[in-house]
Amino acid sequence: MVIRKIPIIAIATAPGRAGVGIIRISGESLTSIAEKILGKKPTPRYATLFTIHDASNQPIDQALALYFPAPASFTGEDVFELHCHGGPQLLELVLKRCLEIGVGFGLVMANPGEFSLRAFLNNKIDLAQAEAISDLIDAQSEAAVRGAVRSLQGIFSEEINSLIDEITQLRILVESTLDFPEEEIEFLQNSHAKTRLELVMNKITSLLQNAGQGKILRDGVQLVLVGAPNVGKSSLLNCLAGEEVAIVTPIAGTTRDRVRESVVIDGVPLHVIDTAGLRETVDEVETKGIERTWEAIRLADLVIFLEEPRNQPNERSFKELELKERVIRSLSPRCAVLEVINKADLLLDHKSDEDIEGYLYISAKTGFGIAQLKEKILQAVGWSGSQEGAFVARRRHLDCLEGADRHLKNAGRFAADGNQSLELFAEELRLAQDRLGEITGKLLPDDLLGKIFSQFCIGK
Repeated sequence: MVIRKIPIIAIATAPGRAGVGIIRISGESLTSIAEKILGKKPTPRYATLFTIHDASNQPIDQALALYFPAPASFTGEDVFELHCHGGPQLLELVLKRCLEIGVGFGLVMANPGEFSLRAFLNNKIDLAQAEAISDLIDAQSEAAVRGAVRSLQGIFSEEINSLIDEITQLRILVESTLDFPEEEIEFLQNSHAKTRLELVMNKITSLLQNAGQGKILRDGVQLVLVGAPNVGKSSLLNCLAGEEVAIVTPIAGTTRDRVRESVVIDGVPLHVIDTAGLRETVDEVETKGIERTWEAIRLADLVIFLEEPRNQPNERSFKELELKERVIRSLSPRCAVLEVINKADLLLDHKSDEDIEGYLYISAKTGFGIAQLKEKILQAVGWSGSQEGAFVARRRHLDCLEGADRHLKNAGRFAADGNQSLELFAEELRLAQDRLGEITGKLLPDDLLGKIFSQFCIGK
């Protein structure tokens, strides 16, 4: 990854018409660029109303200018912002004019995420906070917004840094003992290293649980509705969405392609996918839809396997049982499955929403059992229901925490061997510390940093 020092510029607001559009500039030589654009030297943190002109001195727009000198700015560099009217063509004209004025100072268009990258490199934020900026923009629910804000404020990073500090103190004790073996100190007993290690491991376990909740808030849940044709998958999608988003008819095989709708349950975003019914068919279009059903199953976080009611819950044909087993075999290791009997309104003896021999009875038509189904969905994906203190997390964060946890468990096994394995104990502590450091970006390679920031918006 090449780190550029030259000044950069981009439109910082979303594409489309709006009341206000912001153009952001950051970097060196910014005072000179700002003075040329503004027609006078900018006053720090003071909004200046001015008219920007094109190269022939014709007015383009009346705008507000704001100047933030380094290091007290978002990027840690000099930052100059123009708050213009929000027409797309107008912003492009202002952007073009700024590039013309700044060409002699090396002003160029920013890469995606380059403003946030510079903030990270200038120690204004760590990597987890930088990712939280992107997550805040992409948040799909109120709970996700609040979680992203907590991450941006550094709550997640503080917990990671606290763990790193505790491991550091433990490493100091271990490595100082390795440097003076002649003292023959019974290190593990005298320094309570095992007890301290157990405390760190307990904190990692708790943080892993919280990060798992945070990933659900950030990414939502891929919920796939699966079953034979005409079991009511589309009706259930409409019921969960609260509107008619999928076509429902008595004709089997109505759904030929995946229909996707996002809903929110208890603050958790659910991406509900209605799929083509699974059956043998010679219809070319339906066959293609069924292939896409299997693809959705493989990528799912949760599958609801929907069936029709029978006289007895366990009266299933061989073909139905075989289909269910094939679905279960196709699931990823992290995917959960709920077996649900739809069309409970056709039964004369249903009396409650309770499970009957492991099956949940619902009626997508009348709403019977839907409240309990929602509870079961949240339980199946591991949602605890508590949003207090929650922060957003990514798959990358979970991988790092799981890696640190494995190294700490290895360290615990070496600790059980006594002083004979102190070097291996110390090495596992170092590896655990390195994995935690990757979360905040302290030990992340430049190429991976570049990949992470390239997924940000231009202007962020």
